Amino acid sequence: MKTTRISDIAINKLRCSRAIAVASGACALLWTVAALAHHSFAAFDAAMNETQKGVVKEVRWTNPHIWVFLTVEKDGKEVVYGYEGAAIAVLKRVGWLSDSVKTGDVVTVHGHPYKDGRPGGSIEYVELADGHKLGTGDAIPGALVVPTGN
Repeated sequence: MKTTRISDIAINKLRCSRAIAVASGACALLWTVAALAHHSFAAFDAAMNETQKGVVKEVRWTNPHIWVFLTVEKDGKEVVYGYEGAAIAVLKRVGWLSDSVKTGDVVTVHGHPYKDGRPGGSIEYVELADGHKLGTGDAIPGALVVPTGN
């Protein structure tokens, strides 16, 4: 029969605590990397502003971010621009409803274009045909826009 000393138990507890601490730290690091990747704005040119007026082709009112697809006439051809908006919770705080922008609406999207030149970008705010502005706070640092006056 083997006897266990109190110091052996303490050493085993310490080893177990260290393993838990290392595993917890690794999990926290992985979550941080995933969150930063999800909230990366590297695809958008925050220094550039873009304005496109067109007809809403589709609205995807989904998490984690909404999308507005806009058909724009360019050089006699229709081009579809895909604009990414903020999270639904953010949109609701600045006045959006799920039917604020609908298929067929004529709107002007103000935002930041993709760096790679593809049509679209991030939404800063949407101007409706009646002039009403819906801010989205596209979450690019410092870009929360809550238009006033309409």
